[in-house]
Amino acid sequence: MLKILIVVLMLAVIVSLFSGLVFLIKDDGKSHRVVNSLAVRVGLSLLLLILILVALWHGDLTLNPTP
Repeated sequence: MLKILIVVLMLAVIVSLFSGLVFLIKDDGKSHRVVNSLAVRVGLSLLLLILILVALWHGDLTLNPTP
C-alpha cells in the first residue's frame, strides 16, 4: 500500500510538471497558472519526501545496504 502511494505521488508530480509546461506555452505570461502548478509540484514533492522519511523511520521501508 505504501509503495503504491509513493508511485501515485510521483506520477502526480510528473503530471504537475507537464501541466506547468502546457500553461507556460499557452498562457504567454497572462495567467498565474504556472505559479500555481509550481506550488502544487513543490507541495507534492515535500509530501512525498516526508512520507518516505516517516516510512523509513517506522521501518516500513528499508534501504538496501548491499551493492
